[in-house]
Amino acid sequence: MPFAELPPVNPDSRRTLASNRWSALRQERPDLGPAVALQQALHGEVLDLADRLEADRPPRLSLPPRYVTTKLRAGIPALAGERLPLPVEILSPVLVRLGQALANGGGGQATILIRDAVEGGALDAGGLLTLGFRREQGALRAVATHAGLGHDLLWLIVDLAVSPYAHLLLRTLFHGRPTDDPLRAALAEWSHGYCPLCGSWPTLAEGLPPDGDHPDSTHRLRCSFCACAWDAPTGACVYCDNATDSYRVLSPDPRHPGRVVELCGGCKGYAKTIPTDTSAPFPLVAIADLGSMDLDMAAMQAGFSRPALRQFNRR
Repeated sequence: MPFAELPPVNPDSRRTLASNRWSALRQERPDLGPAVALQQALHGEVLDLADRLEADRPPRLSLPPRYVTTKLRAGIPALAGERLPLPVEILSPVLVRLGQALANGGGGQATILIRDAVEGGALDAGGLLTLGFRREQGALRAVATHAGLGHDLLWLIVDLAVSPYAHLLLRTLFHGRPTDDPLRAALAEWSHGYCPLCGSWPTLAEGLPPDGDHPDSTHRLRCSFCACAWDAPTGACVYCDNATDSYRVLSPDPRHPGRVVELCGGCKGYAKTIPTDTSAPFPLVAIADLGSMDLDMAAMQAGFSRPALRQFNRR
């Protein structure tokens, strides 16, 4: 089915897997050493937060399954337009620590300004987290511009800080549903390129080998925010569904033909596919994303880019 339920998380195993993958990436791509070190520092904070959130009781959601099912069948992500309470008291300190990690990793004065603005209260942490959670990138850009701060850096910090809670909602809302549940059926029918939970675009597609449920290889999209996993048909653009001759596949490295970037002549968007034996747990998709930066560079040099986040009707 299109939606893929991720296996249960063991925090210790997840950290060991992350450490092993970072070490392997360092050996394979020594040029990415500083970037790997920075990602380790940032995602160390994300992993700590994820462990804390996952150890608590599941959040109580005011989203009836029938209501979510109706939204999904209309092509609207489950969380789009919803005003759900966030654990701001838990998430806010992480904003400061992420800002410090970026500053330590070479983020410079721009990052220090963001850290100080959040820590000193010049920026409302709860408001920032809400904008990030609701995927309102334009509104957060306006906040950053008004405050004289770098909007891309601010978005990165907010995105990382709130992503563990979004992933927890993914598991709470979508995972473990009965086989006869209408919501599960609606997830099985999901055929869009954007995430069924939060509406974000995928950061990449995992090229999984055939198995008992999938006699052919699986093209599994992974959300850039909550790490939701869902299968999509190949041969069409995930952004605009274009499947004409202007849609093509580029394989920059002939030594690794499975690592490809798909280019759409219609919307000028690109999406990359990375072969793997199994889907990565949250937030380890970011490691594969970092290790495949050469695909991003090849696409951008050819004149393609990732589109802005799609906006849905707000309540």
